[in-house]
Amino acid sequence: MMTRKNKFQEIYQEITGQIKDGLFPANTQLPSEHELADRYETSRETVRKALNLLSQNGFIQKIRGKGSIVLENNKLSFPISGLVSFQELSESMGKSSVTTVHDFGLIQPDDFLQQQLQAEPDDEVWKVIRSRQIDGEKIILDKDFFLKKYVPTFSKEVAEKSIYAYLEKELGLKISFAKKEIVVENCTDEDKRLLDLDGFQHIVVVKNYVYLNDANLFQYTESRHRLDKFRFVDFARRGR
Repeated sequence: MMTRKNKFQEIYQEITGQIKDGLFPANTQLPSEHELADRYETSRETVRKALNLLSQNGFIQKIRGKGSIVLENNKLSFPISGLVSFQELSESMGKSSVTTVHDFGLIQPDDFLQQQLQAEPDDEVWKVIRSRQIDGEKIILDKDFFLKKYVPTFSKEVAEKSIYAYLEKELGLKISFAKKEIVVENCTDEDKRLLDLDGFQHIVVVKNYVYLNDANLFQYTESRHRLDKFRFVDFARRGR
């Protein structure tokens, strides 16, 4: 039985599973909000939240007068907008995942990191290199760098779990916004060593510059994704 807390997420995960299992094939229509509310014994508002999450992650298209149409979906949808941790994302997708920390420690920033983090040569930087395994394949390599003056304490154990949960709940940091850049690059030797590339020679790199509530830049990240496993989605509304 579904709990009231996070019920819309459980509905989202159940419908996601049904779409992936072919119960709702591409180009077919989901039951109406009213039918889903009756099925899950919940409010239409809760169902609407689940459908919005399905839409944001590229599983359905909501069309006025037609309802929710199932989209082709053979890739993992990675939202461009918003600022979510990998753990939050994998939970919302209902995917089994494993995080492996390959490198962790304090370093002095080289010229490149000084530029990316707007750091001074004598600033200390936490370096965290992690691979992300989803459904048995290592398909994301996250390279995170945090300025120690904003993140005074850290550990490998934290890096194995949710860094943002630690930063916000334990250190009390107010993470506000990020600037993002998406590029395609040649695979590096590090990519080839730490990821299951399946013969691909290029990789999609999402570069994140993350700022605190006071507009101080505190994190630079390169999140490197295998080409065939992801699509990057966004929601945009034309202003009037």
